[in-house]
Amino acid sequence: MPDAPTDPAATTDNAHAKGLLPLSLAAIGVVYGDIGTSPLYAFREAMHAAGASHGGVQRADVLGVLSLITWSLMLIVTVKYVLILTRADNQGEGGTLSLLALAERSLGRRRRVVLAMGLIGAALFFGDAAITPAISVLSAVEGLSLVTTAFDPFILPISVGIITALFLVQFRGTAAMARFFGPVTLVWFLVMAAGGVAHILDAPGILEAVNPAHAAAFVTGNGKLGLIVLGAVFLAVTGAEALYADMGHFGRRPIQLAWIVVAFPALLLNYFGQGALVIKDPAALGNPFFRLYSDAILLPVVILATAATIIASQAVISGAYSLTRQAIQLRLLPRMRIRHTSDEQEGQIYMPAVNTCLLVAVLALVVTFGTSSSLAAAYGIAVTGTMVVTATLAMIVAHKTWGLPAPVAVALMLPFLLLDLTFFGANLLKLAEGGWLPIAIAGGVILLMASWIMGSNLVRSKEAQGEVRLDSLIPKLGSKSLSSVTGTAIYLASDPEYAPSALLHSLKHFKVLHDQNVILTIRTADVPRVAPKDRVQMADLSPGFRQVILTWGYAEEPDVPDALALCRKLGWKFDIMATSFILSRRSLRLSSRREMPAFMARIFMVMARNSAPASDYFRIPAGRVVELGTQVNV
Repeated sequence: MPDAPTDPAATTDNAHAKGLLPLSLAAIGVVYGDIGTSPLYAFREAMHAAGASHGGVQRADVLGVLSLITWSLMLIVTVKYVLILTRADNQGEGGTLSLLALAERSLGRRRRVVLAMGLIGAALFFGDAAITPAISVLSAVEGLSLVTTAFDPFILPISVGIITALFLVQFRGTAAMARFFGPVTLVWFLVMAAGGVAHILDAPGILEAVNPAHAAAFVTGNGKLGLIVLGAVFLAVTGAEALYADMGHFGRRPIQLAWIVVAFPALLLNYFGQGALVIKDPAALGNPFFRLYSDAILLPVVILATAATIIASQAVISGAYSLTRQAIQLRLLPRMRIRHTSDEQEGQIYMPAVNTCLLVAVLALVVTFGTSSSLAAAYGIAVTGTMVVTATLAMIVAHKTWGLPAPVAVALMLPFLLLDLTFFGANLLKLAEGGWLPIAIAGGVILLMASWIMGSNLVRSKEAQGEVRLDSLIPKLGSKSLSSVTGTAIYLASDPEYAPSALLHSLKHFKVLHDQNVILTIRTADVPRVAPKDRVQMADLSPGFRQVILTWGYAEEPDVPDALALCRKLGWKFDIMATSFILSRRSLRLSSRREMPAFMARIFMVMARNSAPASDYFRIPAGRVVELGTQVNV
């Protein structure tokens, strides 16, 4: 299979090569924290789904479930993600929206079907981001019940306290904690492996489950029950999307090395150890993970498990911030306030609105469902749905970007798409038991995105009706007797070919021009990052008029003052203290003529009113901003 011809990705991997081991250690914590906590509940829920809690533990069922888990990890995580999708990078970046941008660029324009798939994948990630902290922390804290039943009444309050504290410290950033993510999670994987090995040695026959025939026999021999168990088995691979989404932070090779050498072997050993344990002691099925360990070390293991679940939750929360920022840059969501929590790492950000929404959602899930087993029914649909989207978009990228013939691209990804669809269908069987929850969350996010896209397009089309081309306006200004004021005026324009509405309103009401007038357009590229040398485009339109186009990648945060420093180096001399940024501020009104559904128009208006001002988002000095209001009916 040919590699994606992406030079920046190769450069990234070369840059990472010198720090391969340190980056692999960091990836163990951030990338595999989520999937590394799946053994806490995945095997238990799969066995319960198989009916073991009612009809006793059958050896054939244990071998079948373990075989399904083994080959799910092998095919979905190892082959699909680690070996194939890590090559489908957008200048080193991965994830649903990066794949969307790559697919759109390869197609030459934004296609509605492709955009819809990207929106669905991104929205489902937010559903996953709400459920992961809830189920992970609950499953870890529930281990305290095995230490002493005195903890039983406090499982829920302790979980709520841990989750609340985790979200409340987000504003401080994760840089300090991140140093411990890798080592702590490495210890976690080693402890899981050791716990599994001890019981595998007691019953080495459990290794028969490596044979895929046990998986096939279980599914074909149990009818609908086989599908139900498949839905529970999928809990073992939740978190696989994280290794693709976080690829830009670590590079392909560290992620591959961490999986093959540490995460994958440790997970298999632990799952096989749980299987051997429940065959020998069926009573251990109540909580087979913690029963792997003797009472003497149970409390330290519970504490370590809690730390691992906090790390897994942190990775998902950080991923939600990054995904939201990408969505903003791709104009799928309104501007939101973003705070950088590290001067050294560009990716360390904090978004108060996203943090608050996630906290409320996670606490609501914990209080409503109460136990990790209850939440397990809600888990899986979001992840399987995202994987279906990823496999579909990957077909487009394999054909258009990698240059594979269409039949070859389809043949490459179709088996994984069919496997993902099978798991998705299996998880749909849990719809009434809680599976509706991630779909409801994703549906809400899709509604917000669709309302924003539709409303933004409508506003742009309304404003386009009164637009005047710059090449026709500027010559006319020279023939008019307009007053001139000293200094520089910078007008923000969405389209560099047309006069910004702020300029037109200024001419209409004040009838003055500054000595120097700059038409500034800020663009987002369909690549994650833009090199500084490609950041600025400048052109002189006429004496007193200059056009500047600034471009950032969708994974970057625009910083206008920083870009203006580059303009100085390119020859544009100006005094920032004699410069005014003149912006338009829209006032939206609900139109009596419906051009979009009324409820979506109201959602768009609320989002627009609460979006971060352009001056804040683009880091324009507040003391240099002048805003002119305009009214638009939607």
